[in-house]
Amino acid sequence: GCAEKSSDSKTEDSSDTVQEIRDISSAELVKEMKIGWNLGNTLDASGTDLNAETAWIGSNNKTNKYMVDLLKETGFNVFRVPVTWEGHLGEGPDYTIDEEWLDRVQEIVDYGIDNGMFVILNLHHESWHMPTNDNYEAASAELKAVWSQIAARFENYDEHLIFEGMNEPRLVDTPYEWTGGTDESRAVVNQLNMDFVNTIRSAGGNNPKRHLMIPGYAASSDIKCLQAIELPENDDKIIVSVHAYLPYDFALNTTGTDQWSAENSGNTSPIDTLMTNLTDLFLSKGTPVIIGEFGAMNKYNDEARIAWVKYYLTAAKNAGVVCCWWDNCAFVSSGENFGLMQREGIPQWKFPDLVNAMIETVNS
Repeated sequence: GCAEKSSDSKTEDSSDTVQEIRDISSAELVKEMKIGWNLGNTLDASGTDLNAETAWIGSNNKTNKYMVDLLKETGFNVFRVPVTWEGHLGEGPDYTIDEEWLDRVQEIVDYGIDNGMFVILNLHHESWHMPTNDNYEAASAELKAVWSQIAARFENYDEHLIFEGMNEPRLVDTPYEWTGGTDESRAVVNQLNMDFVNTIRSAGGNNPKRHLMIPGYAASSDIKCLQAIELPENDDKIIVSVHAYLPYDFALNTTGTDQWSAENSGNTSPIDTLMTNLTDLFLSKGTPVIIGEFGAMNKYNDEARIAWVKYYLTAAKNAGVVCCWWDNCAFVSSGENFGLMQREGIPQWKFPDLVNAMIETVNS
């Protein structure tokens, strides 16, 4: 298994081949992206060993190359790999990442890289980076330690590998968690973003030219969170990360509506407003945006979802924003059913008409 990797097999790792990295801006890079897909509820599940990968989705759904080949063949060229590291770290101050876990993460990253896809690698459900002034010093130390190790492991990868500093940094289990945070928490998120950027820029290999994604508070599409984002100066390899399941009642609210229509301005305005805000704040100034998570859950409403996804992706494409569908491998539970890919056995699309509508829209 992975644990038995000999030094011989290590030499075949793509990490040992130094890939030439193009010195281009993130704005140029994002123009090469079409549409993305998230490996959700997988490496981001909580756990302390390799079994964490299938803890939330069942052992029959282990990630394999065929799944990523299906993405590529279908027309996805961005593969977001959310990873939770906290169950796989040693004690501070080193916070050494478990070697087996890092090897497995790299194996999955390579499925995308070997297919010529863009891969986004992040820190996902970390509870330790609570964005408060009191916690900042501890969070900063751990963030730097973890990212230093990830940067070292992947230092030879070219511009197809993108690092995303944090997922949805927020005040978990507080009244502010999903309401845009506080001035303090939004400021601490900026500080942690700067720590992340500085850590990668001072790392070896290709990392000084690595493209980096940074979120605002909770990666929220809320205007006050977007306005609070501070970008590093004189760095043209920065991408703003936003999550936007809009309109909320249709896309994310389990007790919301299963209806959506492009004729209804209440249905379309949240999407249009977001694109206008992203254009005003970032895109018009040369900073690109990736919507790292979007989607509308299955409410047995295929036609409505198809109409919605065409509208959403057209608005995003017109603005120059790339979107990544959140696929959590859930189809029929009582919760958030964002699954698109049936992962068991031979991977296949569970909602091929919806997937085709997505690919056709971004390519039209």
